[in-house]
Amino acid sequence: MIEVYMPKYEDLWFRKMFLRDENTMSYNDAWGGTIDFPEDKWTDWYDYWVKNPGTERFYRYLQNAETKEFIGEISYHFNGNEYIADVIVFFKYRGNGYGKEGLRLLCEAAKQAGIEYLYDDIAIDNPAITMFLKMGFIEEYRTDDIIMLKKKLI
Repeated sequence: MIEVYMPKYEDLWFRKMFLRDENTMSYNDAWGGTIDFPEDKWTDWYDYWVKNPGTERFYRYLQNAETKEFIGEISYHFNGNEYIADVIVFFKYRGNGYGKEGLRLLCEAAKQAGIEYLYDDIAIDNPAITMFLKMGFIEEYRTDDIIMLKKKLI
């Protein structure tokens, strides 16, 4: 069982660690793979995404309810046109249904915030497409690089 956890500033070590993990970030190969998240950027990032997110952003960790281990992150943000979802499960925890449950929790949070539609632009070769479709997302359009999926929440 997993739960949503609002990370404290000192918990950002987990985000730094998994963003640098090649296996975890392999889905991001088309956009550069791993991501550097140096500590000198933490304060501004934390203030923007966690401390003062406004209505256009949501960010939480996924946490094992029993062990309290961090297993991934969920978020959404408004890109000027639509709300874009993001679910990342740390590689060593994949294959246990955490992505599906994380996506369900993210959709619930977005719905509670009054968001009508949630979208995700997923690389065309990303196996997560199947999970999104099983969770009620439909194909909006596709290009050579991405498939844009959307789900009506309200």
